[in-house]
Amino acid sequence: MPIRDRVDLDWKSLPFGYLKAGINVRYVWRDGKWDEGVESEDEYMPMHIAATSLHYGQAAFEGLKIYEAKDGRVLSFRVEENAKRMQHSGRMMMMEAPPSQLFKSAVQRVVRANQRYIPPYGTGAALYVRPLLIGTGSRIGVRPADEYTFLVLTVPVGPYFKSGFTPTKLIVDETRDRAAPQGMGSAKAGGNYAAGMCGTMEAKSKGYGEALYLDAREHRYIEELGAANFFGITPDKRYVTPKSPAILRSITNMSLRTLAADMGYSVEERIVPVEELTQFAEAGACGTAAVITPIEAILFRGKEIIYLPDGKPGPHCTALYNALTALQFGDAPDKYSWTEEIEV
Repeated sequence: MPIRDRVDLDWKSLPFGYLKAGINVRYVWRDGKWDEGVESEDEYMPMHIAATSLHYGQAAFEGLKIYEAKDGRVLSFRVEENAKRMQHSGRMMMMEAPPSQLFKSAVQRVVRANQRYIPPYGTGAALYVRPLLIGTGSRIGVRPADEYTFLVLTVPVGPYFKSGFTPTKLIVDETRDRAAPQGMGSAKAGGNYAAGMCGTMEAKSKGYGEALYLDAREHRYIEELGAANFFGITPDKRYVTPKSPAILRSITNMSLRTLAADMGYSVEERIVPVEELTQFAEAGACGTAAVITPIEAILFRGKEIIYLPDGKPGPHCTALYNALTALQFGDAPDKYSWTEEIEV
């Protein structure tokens, strides 16, 4: 069914930012079970002043996009993996995460409720869905909550970077650690993003787009950016991405590894010494928001490693970006069964 009564927005000029978009859905876990959930137009929520999310950081989130295909279908992308990752985050933080079926139903419910805000095909925009899991039960002693809220909101968004699919520069941050080796790095915990803000803002103040972190134990191995995974492409077509228990489990990176293998690349998920930065023909940052951001150069110990001297995306990142977005927008056959139509 085609989208009905779509709101009138300048879809091609949308930023990647918050814009009130109709309805959010909220579920509460208490007494050992999830309720049926409610739909709300309220942008605020009441919360106990002793909620564990406020005091002890029991907060995790997800991010995924909904796309309109050329034929009018509304497509989600690998929602099951988002559900699994939220469950992983929940286990890491002793939180009660929603089961996969509830997670998927909540996403479909909020998309249907906000179908008017799904950007038209061809505008480059998408409907961003943000599932949030927080401890809302009150605790003063340090222990898990007895109540959790699972909230899903949506917002129509444009490209993560205003310039779209264009390169950025990074700086290797050796003064900070994003996450401890056996800590919370693999969880999509709100605190992990707070931990990366200092590095990100300092990088931006120096004219760079983001900070690239090394491992916290030895400061010898590449891990990830403040808000994205890292990968490099070698001249002999190897897709190399760091492996570490402190790295976020990126669904975009997981998808790119599969696509790269099918496109003739050798895929290596392994420990990557920082010295290998000089061996890549191209490098990229990947995540739900930007999909792929090509890396123009990386500053490491005062020397700039340049990948794209003309400042334009290289052929490897471009091919991977086009392959993934073609699937997401329904422009290519989905032999992986990654997309799923949502009847609106």
